[in-house]
Amino acid sequence: MSYATVFRDETRLDINYTPPKLQHRNSQLRLLNEYFRHAIETPGKMTQRVIITGSVGTGKTVLTQRFGRDITREAEQRHINLHYIHVNCRQNKGSFFLILQQMVAHFHPGFPRRGYSAEELLQTLMQILDDQNIYLIATLDELASLIQNEGSEPMYKLSRIEETRTKKSRRLSLICVLREPSWLSKLDASTRSTLQNNIIQLDSYTKDQLEDILNDRIKLAFKEGTVPFETVMLAAELGDEEAGNARYSIELLWRAGKYADAEGDKEVAPEHIRKAAGSVYSSIRKDEISTLDYHKKLFLLGIARRFQQTRSAHITTGEAEESYRIACEEFNAKPRGHTQLWKYMKELAVLGVIKAEPSPSNRVGKTTLIGLPRIAAVDLEKELNNTLKHTKRGHV
Repeated sequence: MSYATVFRDETRLDINYTPPKLQHRNSQLRLLNEYFRHAIETPGKMTQRVIITGSVGTGKTVLTQRFGRDITREAEQRHINLHYIHVNCRQNKGSFFLILQQMVAHFHPGFPRRGYSAEELLQTLMQILDDQNIYLIATLDELASLIQNEGSEPMYKLSRIEETRTKKSRRLSLICVLREPSWLSKLDASTRSTLQNNIIQLDSYTKDQLEDILNDRIKLAFKEGTVPFETVMLAAELGDEEAGNARYSIELLWRAGKYADAEGDKEVAPEHIRKAAGSVYSSIRKDEISTLDYHKKLFLLGIARRFQQTRSAHITTGEAEESYRIACEEFNAKPRGHTQLWKYMKELAVLGVIKAEPSPSNRVGKTTLIGLPRIAAVDLEKELNNTLKHTKRGHV
């Protein structure tokens, strides 16, 4: 019996996957290509150093990897021996020695791991480039780890190595990737002056941009029709709340797909996204629920139940109030009025339990939409039922 799954190819959601098309980073990719145009048109005449900055999930790594793939392909077509190496400084423990070791191993996998200093490895790397007529663009991702661990010296040596080779071809160019440009202030003035000329700043993605990115990945990773718009919208909203973090939104999609498969569902629903979010971050704590007012608990219970009855990422205030009144009947409680429920909604939103925002302008009839972003509705209902059982019935 074949295994049913919503995925077409889940590897397309992997953090290391480079998509064929970069959404909302084309202008930065073009600028990067312009900075390194010399590597294709006049190899050996000059080198380049570029800094790319941006917060987590803004596409720094995927941008540089896509650039590396494109420029080496073009170089091959022109019969230029250009290589691209992507080194993660954090994974290499912020060690200049380990970083250089990885670069050398790119050309000589069997190169001895012991017996050399970092300085000797750098000279060995340059000798390899000379002997094999290679031009190298090296990306130092998570550069802050190297700066924090070893200060200015590694970057000074890398950025100035070509100055000691006056009669030789220029072979080593650098791309430095940082989350915060403030790390550059920790370098000495001389090193800073060689690095700060070309900076590409990646702004956080907007919610609409995140939706575009997710839709592209969905076409590659999921079977057609398995991820409805409401699910995409919720994943994008959560990524937007995490400072426009596309990586987080993509991870939520993958986790949600796994929940859908585990439950035998044919679609990835908003509830699966909520479960995924709850598995990544701690959601509402039990003590927070237990301290809520009785009717606030009933109102939240109605919201949780309503979300289990819909595939939508949001419900209206009218739907929430209707579910609340049904919960009141079950617990023999007299329902509060609209004004009081409106206050409950605002207070729960401030606590971060729900999200409340005006309906979009293109929606017929103005209302407030309620979202349940970071906890599965089924888990929230279970917790509320438990705490309400221990509360005296018949509250007015």
